Amino acid sequence: MEITIVEFTRELATYFTRLNKAWLEKYFVVEPIDHEMLSNPEKYIIANGGFIYFAKIDEQIAGTFALIKDTENIYELSKMAVDERFQGRRIGNMMLGFCLEESKRLNAEKIILYSNTRLEPAIHLYKKFGFREVAIDESEYERANIKMEINIK
Repeated sequence: MEITIVEFTRELATYFTRLNKAWLEKYFVVEPIDHEMLSNPEKYIIANGGFIYFAKIDEQIAGTFALIKDTENIYELSKMAVDERFQGRRIGNMMLGFCLEESKRLNAEKIILYSNTRLEPAIHLYKKFGFREVAIDESEYERANIKMEINIK
């Protein structure tokens, strides 16, 4: 089983939408901001200086995540999802490791993320990679009750 990370293409956009809607509908609801981002990720993420990546196992898309440009040197890790069929194979670990390496390449100073404490495995994963909880400010997401960040430089 070889896992590779590939960048967004229009052909892969449907996977970004499908994987994210699946976990949102399982744990929360798809909020208006989610509908906007998922219906047109090129406009809301890529055109604003962000990136979308996919984890592939052989030729199957197993997971996805986005780095949304917040400011010149800060990115938000967002829309991270792993297909249920592939969970338990450390794909989240691989995507997060890639995210941090890619952040260095992008000269990011900091990565932030918003999550929910109900997602205990995700929070554990973020902490394992060095993210720490910080005071939550305003978030576009109603479901967000925790903010975490990691300094890259």
